[in-house]
Amino acid sequence: MTEEEKNAQAQADKETEENDDLKVVMPEANKTTMPKEEFKEQPDYLKVFANFYIVQFDEDDLEIINLYDEKHDMVDINSYLLNNIHFPRKKLLDHVLQYHDYNFKNLLDVMIEKTGVKPEDMLTYEAWDKWYEEQRAKISSSLS
Repeated sequence: MTEEEKNAQAQADKETEENDDLKVVMPEANKTTMPKEEFKEQPDYLKVFANFYIVQFDEDDLEIINLYDEKHDMVDINSYLLNNIHFPRKKLLDHVLQYHDYNFKNLLDVMIEKTGVKPEDMLTYEAWDKWYEEQRAKISSSLS
């Protein structure tokens, strides 16, 4: 090593010692994961009805259900559906029932009272679709 290289090395070592006070030490990242969300168990009839409701919502065909919305439960449900429409259907169904099951139950209570429908017996989408069309047929139409 030449004298010039030795001097350069000594100068670099001296600067390194002086800069140790300014050295930035990065801490290790702490990784935290959210616990998996647990959903409350819902009866099958409520899942089927909520699924039927979501289909009607997607088709902009909630007029019949709206006839039984005395407590404005549909506003809460529809707002939630609009805000979370990016969820896949199964996930959307689980989430909407997690937070708005009482809204669906309120709608069903009024439907039971006014039409005599038995939600516990309506365990398929087709059963709700048939009921929906029967309710639509009962509404008199006007050409004026």
